[in-house]
Amino acid sequence: MKYFFLTDGWTVCRVWASDGLWNETAWRRQPNIQRLNICLVEASEKLWLYCVEDVVLTVEVKPIVNTQDNSTAQKIGQVVLKRLISAEQVIERLGAAEAMCQLKSIQLVVQ
Repeated sequence: MKYFFLTDGWTVCRVWASDGLWNETAWRRQPNIQRLNICLVEASEKLWLYCVEDVVLTVEVKPIVNTQDNSTAQKIGQVVLKRLISAEQVIERLGAAEAMCQLKSIQLVVQ
């Protein structure tokens, strides 16, 4: 698996594998990209951790268009993430960050 952090209010668009732009017809499925329940907070900005399957090389992301405030969407169209990180790099980043844990249900942890 590979990983990347993505700020709140952004979403994944196009995805590239080794043979080019992801083709759902050829692969017969969408790429496996999952947002995990782990985020970093830096300068009051939430950075969510996503994992992607190994065949993914590049991920294009863009801001979610908010009808009330689309100033970010007007400033930045999209960003291409070419350097996805490994699990070891995620652990290093989390270890260097100031950690805060919020649990919705302690029962989910102790069972």
